[in-house]
Amino acid sequence: MNKCTLCPVSCGADRNTRAGKCGVKGLTVAKYYLHPFEEPPISHKNGSGTVFFGGCSLRCAFCQNYDVSRANRGKEITPKELAEIFRKLENMGAENINLVTPDHVSHLIAEALTLYRPRVPVVYNSSGYCKTEALEQIAPYVDIWLPDFKFYSPALAERYTGRKDYFGYASQAIPFMAQKPVVFREDGKMLSGIIVRHLVLPMNAGDSKNVLSFLRAVLGADTPLSLMRQYVPMGEAERFPELTRKTNAREYARVVDHALSLGFTNVYTQKKESADVSFVPAWDF
Repeated sequence: MNKCTLCPVSCGADRNTRAGKCGVKGLTVAKYYLHPFEEPPISHKNGSGTVFFGGCSLRCAFCQNYDVSRANRGKEITPKELAEIFRKLENMGAENINLVTPDHVSHLIAEALTLYRPRVPVVYNSSGYCKTEALEQIAPYVDIWLPDFKFYSPALAERYTGRKDYFGYASQAIPFMAQKPVVFREDGKMLSGIIVRHLVLPMNAGDSKNVLSFLRAVLGADTPLSLMRQYVPMGEAERFPELTRKTNAREYARVVDHALSLGFTNVYTQKKESADVSFVPAWDF
C-alpha cells in the first residue's frame, strides 16, 4: 500500500503515511449494528450485522452517508479490532456480516476475515466502482455480493461523482460478482449469490432503464434486482437542480415497469415512505 492502486482512481498514495483519494489511510468505522432495513433476504429476521466503513473513492454528490463517505466521522481501528466486531455482531444474532463501502479497504477487511471467519454469510456491499483484480483478492471471503449499479451514462457519472469511467468498471465488476451461485434458504434467507441494487434518481429514469437493459442482456432475467426509491436530497445535492426533490411515483413506476417488461423474476421494490432521512443511521462509533 505504499503506492495505492486498489480502486479505479489509482491515486498512488502511500497509505501507510497519508490518506488516498478515498479519504482514509486504514480502517475507519462509523457504526456497526443490526440493520433491519436491507432487502428482506439480507436483514431477514434479526437484522444484518452492518459495518459502515469511512471514506469512499466514488464520492457521489448526493450520498446519503455523506459524513461517512467523506471520512468526517468514524474511529480508526485495526484489522484485529474489526475481527472482534464481526464476532460481536455474530453473538448479537446477526443474520450476516454486511461490509458497507468496503472497496478502498478490502485488503484490510481480508486480513480481519483471516483472523476470524464468521459462521454467518459475509455480504460485500459495494458501490460497483471497483477493479476486478481487487475483487479476486476478497472473493474467497465473500458469500453474498450486494453491489450498486448506479449509472449507464458516463456523462451522468461524471456530473454526479466526477468519475466518468464508472460504467466501464461496474460493467466488468458486477458480472464477476454474478458468478456466485444464488442460494436462498427455505425460509427466504439469502446464503449465497448476488443482489444488484439500483437507486432511481429524479429526472434520470431513462438512464435507469438503460442500466436494467444492460443487466438483462449480460446477467439474465433470474438475477435478483433491488430497485430503490429511497433517494432524499442530501450531501451536495443542492448543486444540481434536478436532485433537489425526491423521486416521484411516475419516475419510479417507469423503472419498475421496465424491469418487469424485461422479464426480471426476482425484483425487490420500495414504498415511497422509504425516502425519509429517518432511515439514515446515526453515526455514533
